[in-house]
Amino acid sequence: MNLGRLILQGVHRREAGRSGEISPDVERALDAGVAGFVVFGGDLESVRAWAQEVRRRAGRSVLLATDAERGAGQQFRGATSLPPPRALAALPDRLEAIGTAARITAQELRAAGLNWALAPVADLDIEAENPIVGTRSFGSEPVQVSECVRGWVAACQSLGVLACAKHFPGHGRTTTDSHLGLPVVAASRAALEADLAPFRAAIDAGVASVMSAHVAYPALDPSGAPASQSRRILTGLLRESFGFDGLIVSDALGMAGALGSAGSEVEAALRALEAGSDLLLAPSDLEATLGAIGSALRRGRLNGAQLERSVERVERAAAGPASQAPADATHARWALETATRAVELLKGEVRPRRRPASVQVAVVDDDVVRLSPEALAALGLEAQPPAPSRRAFFETLERRGFAAVRVLRDPDPWGSEGEPVILCFADVRGFKGRAGLSAEAEAAVARRLRHRPEALLVLFGHPRLGHAWPHARTVVCAWSGDEVMQRAAAEWLADAWEGVG
Repeated sequence: MNLGRLILQGVHRREAGRSGEISPDVERALDAGVAGFVVFGGDLESVRAWAQEVRRRAGRSVLLATDAERGAGQQFRGATSLPPPRALAALPDRLEAIGTAARITAQELRAAGLNWALAPVADLDIEAENPIVGTRSFGSEPVQVSECVRGWVAACQSLGVLACAKHFPGHGRTTTDSHLGLPVVAASRAALEADLAPFRAAIDAGVASVMSAHVAYPALDPSGAPASQSRRILTGLLRESFGFDGLIVSDALGMAGALGSAGSEVEAALRALEAGSDLLLAPSDLEATLGAIGSALRRGRLNGAQLERSVERVERAAAGPASQAPADATHARWALETATRAVELLKGEVRPRRRPASVQVAVVDDDVVRLSPEALAALGLEAQPPAPSRRAFFETLERRGFAAVRVLRDPDPWGSEGEPVILCFADVRGFKGRAGLSAEAEAAVARRLRHRPEALLVLFGHPRLGHAWPHARTVVCAWSGDEVMQRAAAEWLADAWEGVG
């Protein structure tokens, strides 16, 4: 038995970005027999070449995964950026839209040479103070979310790409980001039935994998162990009660919720395997993790027969289609049209007296997260990730014939000319540690509104955040700060302004 098959190693975008090259670290991981890699970042073509070289060098089937809740464009330049799940679920034709989004995701992952989408999120959006779920969820109502999860899984896997329902048994009730600490969900076993419903739906749809949460659920396991390290939850509930025989993969081992009482990443890995996990996600020290697994197996702490079954599941999953499919030029058009339909007017109206000669845009960005050295290490990063681009909104307005001028000073009276627009970026992000806006961001928007009360506020975040400014006259929800949603918001506004005399 090759113990390396129990590990899915993380690869940072700098590695994936060098076309056709693999680093010494990846070489060593392949020599150790890892199941495969989870890839972060890069561009579509270079990742494709990298994946081909990994398979050639491995000489066997491997799992190549990425986070793709919002399409392949969430990770790879040149791929399609899709609206977040919550935006798709708000459409009247949500099941059709979700199925199309899942198929686009699967086709573009195959174009990149990947065979595993770490999506969909099956968590419920039921806690307003949840700092990590929000618009990543399809919604709060268990039946509707179950339908959406079932449709996404079926559509994705129909094209030969594995899907992954996460984060079992449900991250939706947490008020702590599991990147930063161990959340504890105090809900009763009866209340948790709602959270479990989408996972049952995913299993009914034949989902290939389930990702466990670094979250404690005393009603399911009184020991207080996170689900990712709980035998009662993974083996007793997921395997035995739900009858799931696909892959169980942990969330990233470097997250604080995984470390918790374990005290170290290696100990967290051993506890995850004891609990019933098949795959360990992105350990920071591959050699130490493998050494600890081998030692625990020899000492009898780990069950050899159980690990054999895990390796069999990994091999079965990796043996699926690895062929690459061409990307489709129509994807971006569909994504933009769908994103534009998802833009929602929360309050007021968008109807200026005349077509704006210019648009003055103030940007309040609450999405720039500065990470600690420990958080960077957990993500496999050596430097802070670049700030998200905010150019797409401006580029789209310019293309539609509206001169968009960014207002840089704060506070600033803006002047009297031009249609005033405030862009507030307030997405959910790992390591951010909160669901809502920072006090600084909330105050910055309020200052802008005091100077120009008629300013139109575009919220790139959950619609419930719009209540932070009760005096705002017009509020538009564009769900997330992804490029496609920036373009969609600009298209939506331009459509509203077109034809005004």
